[in-house]
Amino acid sequence: MIHSAEEVEYINLKGLLILMAAKAPGGKKRPRRKRKLRLSLRQSKIKKADTYTDSLGWSTDVGRTLEDAPKKAEPETLMIQCDMCGCRLKIPKPKRARYTVTCSYPECNHIMSFD
Repeated sequence: MIHSAEEVEYINLKGLLILMAAKAPGGKKRPRRKRKLRLSLRQSKIKKADTYTDSLGWSTDVGRTLEDAPKKAEPETLMIQCDMCGCRLKIPKPKRARYTVTCSYPECNHIMSFD
């Protein structure tokens, strides 16, 4: 009887001889090297200066630009100090050059006129 693998002998509990095939000796294979994949779409180095110039197609300099309207830097309210009692009054900005302000402190009621 020709066997391709080794035979290993075992003895049963009843004393009988059992022939079992052992695994064939395997040659050791080198483990495969895992390849690292780069999954990002970002540039490896961010460039400081943008060298791209658009020479064809839509022009970026000509035409209507959609921007927010410039906001006024002037305050909407004024802080005025009463001449008599020294209270600070916060009043809306007047629309005319001449206006009068009455002190809101109940005991003062001083009227200030501005020309």
